[in-house]
Amino acid sequence: MKRARTSQHELEDSNQEECCVLCKQSDEDPALLGEKVTLKEPKLSVHYFCLLTACGIHQRGEEHEGVFGFLVNDIYKEVRRSGRLMCSLCKKKGACVGCNVRSCRKMVHYPCGRTSRFISQFTENFPSYCPDHGPSQTMCVSADLSLPQSCSVCLDSIEPVLGYSVLKCPSCHASWFHRDCVQRQAQSAGLFFFRCTLCNNKENFQKEMLRMGIYIPERDASWELEANAYSELLEVYMHCDASTCVCNKGRTRSYKSGWFEVIRCRLCGSTGTHRKCSGLRIDTTDWACSDCTQATDGRASLTTKPQGRQRKSQLSKRHLTPISCKRPLLSIRSPEQILQALGPQLQPLSVTVEVDGDQALSAGVALVRRANFDPTHTLSVRFKGPLLTAFPSSLQDSEMAKQHFLKMLVQQIQDSVVFEGPQGSKNLALNSQALRDDLYFDVGCLLALSLVHGTCPIRFLSRALYQCLFNYPPNQPLSLKQMTPYKRFTRQIAEAESLDDVKEVMAESWEFLELAGCNRPISSLQEREALVEDLVSFTMITRMQLPLKRFREGLQTLGIFDQVQLFPSVYRSVFCNTKVHLTAHSVDKIFTVNFSEQKERLSREEAVIAYWRKFLLECEDGKTSLSLQDLLRFSTGCEELSASGLLPPPSISFLHPVKAQRKESSKIRKGKEVVREEGLFPRSKPASKHLLLPISSSYPDFKRSMEQVIPTES
Repeated sequence: MKRARTSQHELEDSNQEECCVLCKQSDEDPALLGEKVTLKEPKLSVHYFCLLTACGIHQRGEEHEGVFGFLVNDIYKEVRRSGRLMCSLCKKKGACVGCNVRSCRKMVHYPCGRTSRFISQFTENFPSYCPDHGPSQTMCVSADLSLPQSCSVCLDSIEPVLGYSVLKCPSCHASWFHRDCVQRQAQSAGLFFFRCTLCNNKENFQKEMLRMGIYIPERDASWELEANAYSELLEVYMHCDASTCVCNKGRTRSYKSGWFEVIRCRLCGSTGTHRKCSGLRIDTTDWACSDCTQATDGRASLTTKPQGRQRKSQLSKRHLTPISCKRPLLSIRSPEQILQALGPQLQPLSVTVEVDGDQALSAGVALVRRANFDPTHTLSVRFKGPLLTAFPSSLQDSEMAKQHFLKMLVQQIQDSVVFEGPQGSKNLALNSQALRDDLYFDVGCLLALSLVHGTCPIRFLSRALYQCLFNYPPNQPLSLKQMTPYKRFTRQIAEAESLDDVKEVMAESWEFLELAGCNRPISSLQEREALVEDLVSFTMITRMQLPLKRFREGLQTLGIFDQVQLFPSVYRSVFCNTKVHLTAHSVDKIFTVNFSEQKERLSREEAVIAYWRKFLLECEDGKTSLSLQDLLRFSTGCEELSASGLLPPPSISFLHPVKAQRKESSKIRKGKEVVREEGLFPRSKPASKHLLLPISSSYPDFKRSMEQVIPTES
């Protein structure tokens, strides 16, 4: 009997350890309760959603600390706080989720909240609302719309009454579903693939689901994360299908080169042969099987490659962390932070880029067209030709050479045949040769590389092109001012004062209207507005579909396109010209100051930093011979602040006077002491972006030393 009681106590202790410390339940359902995390030291189990929705806890640690950034001590504090609060449903203590309306006193455990129809929003400050104060959906009143009878996710029958358990799509109003069903769909699809199952809308659908308390994990879809899920697609056909195989090693043997290398049919790819077995030449690479030759009546070219070059592109979608952030005063991330998050993709392996003179675009295109091109490799740039003599000091350092290359690359891309329009506001141009060469893909890939690898923002795309690429601002028609080609015809139609004037202009430009599919009779000036809108849409979108498609695919390199789609408003300043000027505050903010630990030195360094900031303000106000751009160039080697921040991060340290007892020619005599000259003037290391400031006794001395050493822009 004593042994049985002991076993029973051990079982109760084990069950208690497995229970969540906040809701006191041991259920495990990642879709409805979030991931259940159990720590061994200290022994603690907690549901992720319980942490996110708890009123008295914030995520104060890093993601690897505690439980997804929630520190263990903070969790225990929340357990003690909620231990005094009673759940309005189960009447037990430990309720940590409260209604966000201040006048409402309802408190529940998170699982009890789901039962009692609480809605918890997994965004911003993660508020929760009781049934009396929670958000709701309204039914679309339309005679053409019949009420659904089944859930669009699980296809089971559904009661067509909107409420807590039944939700609908805000765009099509025809997709209705159970709350639990759409939550499990979101858990599986993730942020990149979660959308309406009927109308395929993503942006409005996700906003509405977040408002109605659906948790959307910031990660790729579960089927994309499965190991070796698409391994069969990587298998290459390696079998000799010749009627007589003369290879001693058999039909499945393929050498890397020579007579017995298996080459595949260039049309179907599902038939192969050894060169020797089909009587081909040893250097033959283009071969078509007999079935494909008969199907094309022998007209399939064996030497001409397909017009659309199929090149292996290293595209990647950033796998965002599946952990949502719950932090006080958390604002929208800047483009610098977002782009720097893509930096860890880069590998220490380097790829050499040789630039002949100033031909940066030619070198960049040759780089991305290499068969073994990998965008994650670090760029090592080498200039050859006359540019070496023109810029010997800046191009000897590899980091400076890379920055100079990327700056020239972005400028030459802007001036290339791929773009048209005024400087700083470029649209894509329709160029047949660029389409044949697939230059649109190359340019998109190179711009993505310049953002992640370099320090040069783009800032030359027009807002119309940005809208065509990323649909921001969403669902807004393009205006006539944003057109580049055919603008004269369209403007004449738009500015015509009478219907007769409209018809006269249409008669003169009938070829353009026929090309656009808009040569239709106009009976009123109101129809004229629709015609102008159709012409703008045709010019900017319809006729540019293939260039836009290839340009987008190039921008997908290193995950840039997917990141811009997540934060289109933030990224517009990176791609479009926003006329950002340097300020004393922006320059000072990029530097990290390395102070000494010795108190005597620390007091001097703090005074010098005060001089530095005063000097920046005078540079901004034009009270010195130097500009902020001169300071930035001297300190970091950069002409302007980067969209992704400067790498490595700029830093400041100090040059303390070094005293010595013997006299040297490079020293200045001061009584019995000798002070090195190198401690009197600023120095910089542009490769590491490190600035060394001299220890000066007064601000005039500091200002004088800065103006004597730092060169101005010629």
